Amino acid sequence: MLPLRIVRCVASTWSPSPPSCSASSPLSPASLLRAAGASRSRFRAMASYSSGSGKPQRLLFRQLFEKESSTYTYLLADLGHPEKPAVLVDPVDKTIDRDLTLIKELGLKLIYAMNTHVHADHVTGTGIIKGKVPGVKSVISKTSSAKADHFVEHGDKICFGDLFLEVRATPGHTLGCVTYVTGDGPDQPNPRMAFTGDALLIRGCGRTDFQGGSSHQLYHSVHSQIFTLPKDTLLYPAHDYKGFSVTTVGEEMLYNPRLTKDEETFKSIMENLNLPYPKMIDVAVPANMACGLQDLPSKV
Repeated sequence: MLPLRIVRCVASTWSPSPPSCSASSPLSPASLLRAAGASRSRFRAMASYSSGSGKPQRLLFRQLFEKESSTYTYLLADLGHPEKPAVLVDPVDKTIDRDLTLIKELGLKLIYAMNTHVHADHVTGTGIIKGKVPGVKSVISKTSSAKADHFVEHGDKICFGDLFLEVRATPGHTLGCVTYVTGDGPDQPNPRMAFTGDALLIRGCGRTDFQGGSSHQLYHSVHSQIFTLPKDTLLYPAHDYKGFSVTTVGEEMLYNPRLTKDEETFKSIMENLNLPYPKMIDVAVPANMACGLQDLPSKV
């Protein structure tokens, strides 16, 4: 059997090179996680990905869409490993059967169901997945205070096969937001990929007026943890409402209408969005704090 492990990294700050890791984490260390290819539609795939060494990578990548909440779910797998370990980032309860059918058809072994944050606009699929697929572990940031099997912090690595994702804390939309970034190295994807949740959207960003949100935090999270990545890094958000599927660091540094401004202007923009109360928040947040379980008294 493939041993499940999440690796706690020694380094407490980010550097251009991946930090050294120790398997003696208080977390149950994991398999190896890897991210994959780029594409530009609602349903994306790349089974081969070039690396700096010129050798093909073993990454399989799918971008999946849930239309009611305009949510993207990302499937990544290491095809080079005998068990083809895979992870799902930001699964949605309403599309779990679709996602699990695809995983079965592709012959993958799902090991992690991961969330970038506690969502307010849909119920995560992690609880359902755990009930349908024995051995799958749920993952979320420790600062989210939500329930999960594994809690990650800034600087951790989530590993599957011979690939991995780095965890970068990007609070501001919510207190517990993280961005998952593919590793930096000759055997990792090039260009890199980042799964930004709601911290950074394509030509936008998540709202900051609930769930511990802060425009000050969000501004500094994006500029210090996302905009410091190579400009060709592919950015994949948790949502899109205009038909886009992927952007890059370089594009957003030039064209993001909010985050290209100075901090005071950004703060003014965020304070004057006048957005309606999220229609799913009273159901989604309590459910998502409990790993997406459906039998909560608060659900109506």
